[in-house]
Amino acid sequence: VFLFALKEHAGPVRCVAFSPDGLRLASGAGSEDPTIRVWDATSGRELVTLKGHSDGVAGVAFSVDGRSLASASEDQTIKLWDISTGREMRTFKGHSKAGSVAADKKATVAPAAAAGAKK
Repeated sequence: VFLFALKEHAGPVRCVAFSPDGLRLASGAGSEDPTIRVWDATSGRELVTLKGHSDGVAGVAFSVDGRSLASASEDQTIKLWDISTGREMRTFKGHSKAGSVAADKKATVAPAAAAGAKK
Protein backbone atom coordinates (compact mmCIF):
# COMPACT_ATOMS: atom_id res chain seq x y z
CA VAL A 1 0.00 0.00 0.00
CA PHE A 2 1.45 3.36 -1.06
CA LEU A 3 0.82 6.02 1.58
CA PHE A 4 2.73 9.13 0.47
CA ALA A 5 5.90 10.28 -1.28
CA LEU A 6 8.80 11.93 0.57
CA LYS A 7 9.33 14.83 -1.81
CA GLU A 8 11.10 17.39 0.37
CA HIS A 9 14.62 15.99 0.01
CA ALA A 10 16.70 17.61 -2.74
CA GLY A 11 18.24 14.26 -3.69
CA PRO A 12 17.41 10.57 -3.44
CA VAL A 13 16.31 9.14 -0.09
CA ARG A 14 18.94 6.60 1.04
CA CYS A 15 17.51 5.32 4.31
CA VAL A 16 14.29 5.26 6.31
CA ALA A 17 13.19 4.07 9.75
CA PHE A 18 9.87 3.95 11.58
CA SER A 19 9.62 5.02 15.21
CA PRO A 20 8.85 2.18 17.65
CA ASP A 21 5.20 3.28 17.93
CA GLY A 22 4.89 3.47 14.12
CA LEU A 23 3.67 7.07 14.20
CA ARG A 24 6.78 8.72 12.76
CA LEU A 25 9.13 8.01 9.88
CA ALA A 26 12.69 9.33 9.54
CA SER A 27 14.37 9.63 6.15
CA GLY A 28 17.97 10.42 5.27
CA ALA A 29 19.25 11.69 1.94
CA GLY A 30 22.46 11.56 -0.05
CA SER A 31 25.20 14.14 -0.43
CA GLU A 32 22.96 16.51 -2.46
CA ASP A 33 20.87 17.07 0.70
CA PRO A 34 22.60 15.66 3.81
CA THR A 35 19.56 16.16 6.06
CA ILE A 36 17.28 13.91 8.05
CA ARG A 37 13.56 14.61 7.93
CA VAL A 38 11.04 13.28 10.43
CA TRP A 39 7.50 12.77 9.15
CA ASP A 40 4.09 12.02 10.59
CA ALA A 41 3.66 8.47 9.24
CA THR A 42 -0.13 8.84 9.06
CA SER A 43 -0.48 12.14 7.22
CA GLY A 44 2.93 12.46 5.52
CA ARG A 45 3.41 15.92 7.07
CA GLU A 46 7.02 16.87 7.79
CA LEU A 47 7.56 17.39 11.53
CA VAL A 48 11.22 18.45 11.71
CA THR A 49 14.36 18.70 9.57
CA LEU A 50 17.65 17.73 11.22
CA LYS A 51 20.69 19.52 9.79
CA GLY A 52 24.30 18.93 10.77
CA HIS A 53 25.90 16.33 8.52
CA SER A 54 28.24 17.54 5.77
CA ASP A 55 27.81 14.48 3.53
CA GLY A 56 25.15 11.90 2.70
CA VAL A 57 23.15 10.15 5.42
CA ALA A 58 23.59 6.37 5.22
CA GLY A 59 21.45 5.19 8.15
CA VAL A 60 18.90 6.35 10.72
CA ALA A 61 17.45 4.66 13.82
CA PHE A 62 15.02 5.75 16.53
CA SER A 63 15.72 5.01 20.17
CA VAL A 64 13.43 2.44 21.77
CA ASP A 65 11.46 5.21 23.52
CA GLY A 66 11.17 7.15 20.22
CA ARG A 67 12.48 10.40 21.70
CA SER A 68 15.88 10.43 20.02
CA LEU A 69 17.30 9.45 16.66
CA ALA A 70 20.78 8.41 15.56
CA SER A 71 22.14 9.06 12.08
CA ALA A 72 25.22 7.64 10.37
CA SER A 73 26.84 9.65 7.60
CA GLU A 74 29.50 9.50 4.95
CA ASP A 75 31.04 12.52 6.72
CA GLN A 76 32.51 9.89 9.11
CA THR A 77 30.24 10.81 12.04
CA ILE A 78 27.29 9.41 13.90
CA LYS A 79 24.98 12.01 15.41
CA LEU A 80 22.40 11.71 18.14
CA TRP A 81 19.35 14.01 17.85
CA ASP A 82 16.55 15.12 20.16
CA ILE A 83 13.41 14.68 18.04
CA SER A 84 11.21 17.09 20.02
CA THR A 85 13.60 20.04 19.62
CA GLY A 86 15.48 19.03 16.45
CA ARG A 87 18.74 19.71 18.27
CA GLU A 88 21.91 17.70 17.85
CA MET A 89 22.76 16.17 21.24
CA ARG A 90 26.08 14.49 20.45
CA THR A 91 28.47 13.69 17.63
CA PHE A 92 30.62 10.56 17.52
CA LYS A 93 33.71 11.08 15.34
CA GLY A 94 36.49 8.89 14.03
CA HIS A 95 34.67 6.40 11.83
CA SER A 96 36.23 5.81 8.43
CA LYS A 97 32.83 4.67 7.25
CA ALA A 98 29.60 4.79 9.25
CA GLY A 99 26.96 2.84 7.36
CA SER A 100 24.15 2.05 9.77
CA VAL A 101 22.89 2.54 13.32
CA ALA A 102 20.50 0.58 15.55
CA ALA A 103 18.77 0.96 18.92
CA ASP A 104 19.57 -1.36 21.78
CA LYS A 105 17.03 -2.62 24.34
CA LYS A 106 18.02 -0.05 26.97
CA ALA A 107 16.53 2.84 24.96
CA THR A 108 19.89 4.07 23.73
CA VAL A 109 21.14 4.24 20.17
CA ALA A 110 24.46 2.76 19.08
CA PRO A 111 26.43 2.15 15.89
CA ALA A 112 25.49 -1.13 14.26
CA ALA A 113 28.20 -1.11 11.64
CA ALA A 114 30.97 1.40 11.92
CA ALA A 115 34.02 0.05 10.15
CA GLY A 116 37.35 1.60 11.00
CA ALA A 117 36.32 3.31 14.23
CA LYS A 118 39.24 4.83 16.12
CA LYS A 119 39.68 3.58 19.67
